Amino acid sequence: MAEALNECPMCREVQLEELLKGITCLETAGHAGSGGLINMVTSDSREVVKGSLFVAVRGFCSDGHQYIAGAVARGAAAVICEDFPVETGSSCLYIKVADARKALAEAAYVYYGKSADRLMVIGVTGTNGKTTTARLITEMLNANGIPSGYIGTNLCRFGGREISLDRTTPEANALHALFSDMVEAGCKAVVMEVSSHALVLHRVYGIRFHAAVYTNLTMEHLDFHNSMQEYGLAKQLIFDQLSREGFAVLNIDDPYASLMAARVAKEKIYGCTLRVRGDAAMSCDRLFTADIVESNLGSSKVAIHFPDDGVMHMHVMMPGVFNVMNALEAAAVGVGMGIAPESICSSLSGVLSVEGRMERIGDVGMGRSVFVDYAHTPDALYKALDALRGLKPPGSRLVVVFGCGGNRDKGKRPEMGRIASEMADEVIVTSDNPRDEEPDHIMDEIERGIVNDRYARISDRTEAIRRAVVMLNPGDILLVAGKGHEKYQEIAGRKYFFSDQDLLKKYMQQYCSGYPEKENL
Repeated sequence: MAEALNECPMCREVQLEELLKGITCLETAGHAGSGGLINMVTSDSREVVKGSLFVAVRGFCSDGHQYIAGAVARGAAAVICEDFPVETGSSCLYIKVADARKALAEAAYVYYGKSADRLMVIGVTGTNGKTTTARLITEMLNANGIPSGYIGTNLCRFGGREISLDRTTPEANALHALFSDMVEAGCKAVVMEVSSHALVLHRVYGIRFHAAVYTNLTMEHLDFHNSMQEYGLAKQLIFDQLSREGFAVLNIDDPYASLMAARVAKEKIYGCTLRVRGDAAMSCDRLFTADIVESNLGSSKVAIHFPDDGVMHMHVMMPGVFNVMNALEAAAVGVGMGIAPESICSSLSGVLSVEGRMERIGDVGMGRSVFVDYAHTPDALYKALDALRGLKPPGSRLVVVFGCGGNRDKGKRPEMGRIASEMADEVIVTSDNPRDEEPDHIMDEIERGIVNDRYARISDRTEAIRRAVVMLNPGDILLVAGKGHEKYQEIAGRKYFFSDQDLLKKYMQQYCSGYPEKENL
């Protein structure tokens, strides 16, 4: 079981004067408590203890400035804020800054011993493919003598430890705490997923990336970003933070790749393409291409063209063209890290799967194949269904179970309904993480995009998965999409344990030997 993230371990004391050297202070008031020694950096007033540095961050649901008095009462030695409170006591130093989020990152960087500078930080950004690409890179580095940690969707992993995370990219103080732990564990590098939220909200502010990887940009998070252009500009920010010796790995088949390349010197770009050389190559000096030699429901055999080392063959042990691109980008990172192409291909071929990413649950009796995937955007759902549709046996059916999350971009719901109904032979629309919305309302919006009558609505996700398993015929393929690795369902502010994988294993064992009379949609 993964351990919980302790964002503010009281394991060190740092002079406040030292922390403030990296922060641009506009004005100060009061005097530091605890003799000027800081034993915690946090933006959560509930965590404050005597000697803490509390950073008042303006959030979307609450404003940290409202909790300054409470933090001081708990013993905060200093407070960083964008506006002074009406009353400033003498037992605390109040530090006014222009941007508290940036100040949080700067203070955490110093407090945790500038550990980010002691790691080769590799950032992976994009709408889809971040987790698979980051995990492939991490496995490749570890297999080739570069001890590396991973930070990404709901998980941090290094040195035999697994730590649960609430966000793809943690807040700056938690992030630098993890860097510190990784350095102490002997890591030389860290591979991290970098979300657009993290870039805009300065969670990775000040970090110099040894490599920045761009996977793609598709419709997502438009409840946060006002347009695809704004979303793209947010992703582009990572390339402003490349270190002097750093390099960029770009999926140049993606239409937004040129936007990313605009911030990077030509000689630092490693371009990846699955197309024939030509316009797709943009202006890359170092071009990586991959040809799919053969593919099946379990893997693809590919020939990778390295810019200086010819052609080498490897296996991508996950289905789908998009996973070939993920592996190709990982290979490009390997070259940039000085790993020999033979070793790159050998180590990447050894990565069997990534949890919740085209994860094959089993080849059920008589050839029924079942997959779980995190696909929760139109593009990801299309690519997953397209990959499986192209590999299914003649006369078999492709069945998909999916829903859309509540309190998120509503524009993608009918589009995902359209894609599912056009790509799959049978569709079951169900609940994902409804959060504060009514599941039936979400399904109504999905249903508006469905173009035929080969579908059913089953709000209860457990029952939807059961029905899908029961209806499978020999040779059929089932994709359960949307939740992937998640082990919960979020309903009305609470998280309940829920595992697509566990349910599928249960129902496959129950229904797929002997197989009872089929249910039809």
